[in-house]
Amino acid sequence: MKKIGVLFLYAAIAAALTGCGAATIPPSYSSTNPDLMRIGGDTPGNKEPEIVNMGSYCLQVTDKWKTDGKTPDGQPIWTKDSFRKVVPCR
Repeated sequence: MKKIGVLFLYAAIAAALTGCGAATIPPSYSSTNPDLMRIGGDTPGNKEPEIVNMGSYCLQVTDKWKTDGKTPDGQPIWTKDSFRKVVPCR
C-alpha cells in the first residue's frame, strides 16, 4: 500500500511539473466589431439615447462605454454596455 502512495505522489509531481512547463496560449485583444470593444485611446464618445419602434412597443436604447481592465502593455480595454428600457411610442 505504501508503494502505491509513493507512486501516486511521483505521478502528481510529474503532472504538476509538466503542466507548469507547458507553453500558454497568449491572449488576443482584438475584436471584429469595434462597436462592442476597443483597445487603447481615450473614452469613446457616448451616443444620445435612441428610441426604436418595435411595432407594438418602443425601446429606449442607451449605450455607455466603460474601461474593463488593461492589456499586458498597459492599454485600456473599452467595452460597451447597452441599456434598454420600454417607453411609450411617440
